[in-house]
Amino acid sequence: MRGRGADLPWVAVALALGLACAAPARADLKAAQAEPDLEKRSDLALANAPLALKAARQAYDAGDNAKAAAAVAEIEESVELAYKSLEQTGKNPRNHPKYFKKAEIETRDLLRRLDAFQQEMSFADRSMLDAVKARVQQVHDDLLVGLMEGKRK
Repeated sequence: MRGRGADLPWVAVALALGLACAAPARADLKAAQAEPDLEKRSDLALANAPLALKAARQAYDAGDNAKAAAAVAEIEESVELAYKSLEQTGKNPRNHPKYFKKAEIETRDLLRRLDAFQQEMSFADRSMLDAVKARVQQVHDDLLVGLMEGKRK
């Protein structure tokens, strides 16, 4: 027979998991910036973008547009870091497509998520996402062209 005290360890575990998930995504971008392997850096930066989008949604839903705008800026920083890291590898995307294709797919998915978030926003607030959507679209297009045509010499 279980008493009231038997559920306390589960509550502690749930609380710890909740706090771990609520940690700022900014730390993940710092970890990505510190990664010496450029391809892994790109992966880490792209993994941070959905976390920043989630933080932006939560902040927007809570009515904190300043935090939402900061999270949106972090999305753009993440995508920018990922793209620059892939460019710095000096590899031809057509000959070594693994990380380039993964980045192209993830930016495409991120664009869909950004569009869905923008549609859920108030009409007056939608312009908050215009610049980041344009930049993510540009990075996606550049990655796709690199994969299709190869590196220009």
